[in-house]
Amino acid sequence: MSTMIFVNLPVKDLAKSTEFYEGLGYKRNPAFSDDNASCIVVSEEIFLMLLVEPFFKTFTKKEIVDASTSTEAILCISAESREAADALADKALSSGGSFSNEPMDEGFMYGRSFQDPDGHLWEIMWMDPAAATGEQP
Repeated sequence: MSTMIFVNLPVKDLAKSTEFYEGLGYKRNPAFSDDNASCIVVSEEIFLMLLVEPFFKTFTKKEIVDASTSTEAILCISAESREAADALADKALSSGGSFSNEPMDEGFMYGRSFQDPDGHLWEIMWMDPAAATGEQP
């Protein structure tokens, strides 16, 4: 079995956040979703657990960061091409996400970024496969 990652994100409006991620083309897994949580399947190995803030709070003694004013983390996923990175970032912006930073273009590496409705920061990165294996700069 491969390693899986479950990214737990506190959200203010579960329906709005679920709709946003479904708008990106991801599916909600109803078996692990209820009034407190939506399980969003990004890939076979990556899942977003969108948790309403009071429920998220049951997992931590720390204060929940307001992602609209503070950065808690930058979540980055890969894209198969520059065009795929652009397509996902554009879809995020048209589905209720907001602008984060200008595109990053290093030639062999390209990235776009956005914020989800709660302000969580996302980057979509493409890297030339040859550069990823060290075959070229």
